[in-house]
Amino acid sequence: MKKVVAGFFTLVLYCAQMEAQEQVTDSMAIQQLDEVVVSDSRFALKRENSGKTIIKITAAEIVQNQGRSIAELINSKSGIEINGSRSVAGQNLSYFVRGGNNRQVLVLIDGIQVNDPSQIANDFDLRLLDLNTIENIEIIKGAASTLYGNAAATAVISITTKNASKEKVALSLSSILGTNASQDDDNKTISNFNNGLNINGTLEKFSYVIGFANQYTDGLSAASGVNTEEDTFSRINTNIKLGYRFSEAFNLKVFGSFDKIKNDIDGFPAPLFQFADTNDKSVSEQLRFAIAPSFKYQNGSISMNASITNIDRETISDFPSVFESKGYNVDIFNKYVFGEQLYSIIGFNYQKNETLFAEEVTYTNNDPYANMVYVSEFGLNLNAGARLNKHSEYGSQLTYNFNPSYTFGLGSGYGKFLGSYSTSFIAPSLFQLFDGTFGNPDLEAEENRTLESGFEWNLGKKLRFSGLYFNRNEMNTVLFTTIDPANFISQYTNAEGEAKIQGVEFEIASELFLGLNFTANYTFTELNEGNRVRLPKHRANANLNYKISDRTNTAITYQYVGSREDTDFSTFQNVALDAYSLIDFYFGHQFKNNKLKLFINITNIFNEDYQEIIGYSTRGRNYNLGLNVSL
Repeated sequence: MKKVVAGFFTLVLYCAQMEAQEQVTDSMAIQQLDEVVVSDSRFALKRENSGKTIIKITAAEIVQNQGRSIAELINSKSGIEINGSRSVAGQNLSYFVRGGNNRQVLVLIDGIQVNDPSQIANDFDLRLLDLNTIENIEIIKGAASTLYGNAAATAVISITTKNASKEKVALSLSSILGTNASQDDDNKTISNFNNGLNINGTLEKFSYVIGFANQYTDGLSAASGVNTEEDTFSRINTNIKLGYRFSEAFNLKVFGSFDKIKNDIDGFPAPLFQFADTNDKSVSEQLRFAIAPSFKYQNGSISMNASITNIDRETISDFPSVFESKGYNVDIFNKYVFGEQLYSIIGFNYQKNETLFAEEVTYTNNDPYANMVYVSEFGLNLNAGARLNKHSEYGSQLTYNFNPSYTFGLGSGYGKFLGSYSTSFIAPSLFQLFDGTFGNPDLEAEENRTLESGFEWNLGKKLRFSGLYFNRNEMNTVLFTTIDPANFISQYTNAEGEAKIQGVEFEIASELFLGLNFTANYTFTELNEGNRVRLPKHRANANLNYKISDRTNTAITYQYVGSREDTDFSTFQNVALDAYSLIDFYFGHQFKNNKLKLFINITNIFNEDYQEIIGYSTRGRNYNLGLNVSL
């Protein structure tokens, strides 16, 4: 493997040298377009007019992170800890954003809400997606229930899949081979295979995207320790995205996808019920269909996002389970702009979730909502709105947000002060309410309150620096409580008191000199009251990217995760996990014809030994070699 890596380096370095000799760059002639954000208002507004510090993951950044999962990439951003993303490929993921958990994070795909009604937290499993199918990602942190409803309490992750090119037919292929070993495994064999195919194009008024991807991974056991067996993970993705523009006013998009993951898992076998290396398996299938018509009129538009999702999950173990669930979502909204200063959206969102336990159970949401954004000529911006959550189990709940900001000129860029106060509503999942073993139909709905205050200095490529303070209160937090440890009896309950979390987030991005870009972020999260595990108080990420030529670039990334606590289920006691640091390396070269790109990715260069979850393995130093072909 070392000889392969050395040979690959020799090739790309030679190509980089040849390209650098031909490169002629006039940086002064390149104008940076104003960055646009959408997720916090649903309008395409300049970043300077947004009252949030939106995280944008561009197509270029996605290309530089090939060989990683979506969860790994998102995990490098401020305020976000995706636990399990550094472990075996089939490891369950926990989304810790500002001290919250999975039930408080909402995922959108092409503007349409996605979730799994059979999951404990009613969340969407990011393992189902392949990074190579994604065009870009926007992340808005903080409560956003006004625009997005139930569960949008700590973050909304808005994922846009790849769009059709303007060519009649375009084809792209990707293939990645890599190792998948723990820190103690010196035998680095190829055990990670990731392939993708995408056909897309535009034929006059008709556009299409057809994609296929698959991943197969073994070489690593979920359970750590000696004499453990390899646990395999396989994923298949197929997707289709069709669009037809009937006129300048009316446009229709249709989406379809089938995703399946199958993986070996380790569990808690009888009679000892202690975590061990077992032969358990898990299978999850998701079939999704969506339609999104849009009609534009003078100064406004009427749109609908409607989807049907069918999910089947099965666990094969000493405690087998089978879940069949369906989700229905219809979001109809009218957007209207008064002049160039007042942006309004009025909508109605219907959701229905159903899952088969001993019998079929269901709940619905019927939510009218309204939101307005005011962009003044003197720097003041206001974003405010409200939503009436009408839940079939919990009645009506009003959520609202108020988000002012003030922007002023700052040299060639701008400065901005911002603040917000927002509330959210999180209903317990069907599993938490009705599961025959752990469910509790007497659960109260969770309510959140979030306060934010911050600033952003933006001088374009030269420097962008932002800082933000957040303060969250959770009422009726849903907890998994061990009622009788001796007999392993547990149930979902509401916390007796409030959970209070506060923290700060800092981000910086700068072009140090032509071709060399630096980004970094730091997050401090403090739990004042309540119970949390696996939540680090300190997190930091940094990335140094150097564009050697127009076709060659290299990057080094650093991640620090501070100490935190986890529950040892053999003793039902919390224990401390040590802090750790990880360093990764990327090198990519696009050949002159722009049709072939080769890259190498080395993760955990110094083979750091660390724990994400007690008893589970993590990945050591590993290598990925890949290529992209565009025709």
